[in-house]
Amino acid sequence: MDDISSIDHVDILKVLAHPTRLEFLNWMREPEKHFTSQLHPLEMGICSQQFEKRCGLSQSTVSAHLAALARAGLVEISRVGQWSFYRRNEPAIQAFLSELKDRL
Repeated sequence: MDDISSIDHVDILKVLAHPTRLEFLNWMREPEKHFTSQLHPLEMGICSQQFEKRCGLSQSTVSAHLAALARAGLVEISRVGQWSFYRRNEPAIQAFLSELKDRL
């Protein structure tokens, strides 16, 4: 999803209201700084296990946070075998910020 036109802006704000989700997006902004232990290239995205290691939350909690970000269109998921890799959806984030700026 390159834009967020099909996503309700209120839903995005609800997703962003959780501090852990904001932290995940912040970490993904500079993956080379926050995920140095990942064996796969960071260009693939960040493996969900890396979030678990970094924040200390359970696998199910991390998955729920990442799923919420994905439903909102703020992250993209790439699946490789049994692994899921997450990266920021920059066009969607920028479109949301631009529209928010115009509306407020």
